[in-house]
Amino acid sequence: MTSKAKKRVVLPTRPDPPSTEQILEDVFVLLAEPSEDLPSPTKNEDPEAKHERLYRLTQSYVEMNHRLQVACSLLKEKCEELKLAGATLEQGILEMKQRAL
Repeated sequence: MTSKAKKRVVLPTRPDPPSTEQILEDVFVLLAEPSEDLPSPTKNEDPEAKHERLYRLTQSYVEMNHRLQVACSLLKEKCEELKLAGATLEQGILEMKQRAL
């Protein structure tokens, strides 16, 4: 069977990437949702418990911020790798076209 006889599979179009507002909304929704390891406030919460709860929320926020920064730097690195690979691929294609002529 030749490659011309194979049917091409039509892939669905990709959805548009989320906007900055949508990403921020998702992050803040995650931060606003009560977590199992973080106690939720009560009406008659004593000051020490409130401080502990706020400390844990802050600690969670700092950890999430750190993870986001690491992910951001990793994404930048991978983006540069993809750009380099794309440039190398383009160069290879040009060389093959010149050889074909």
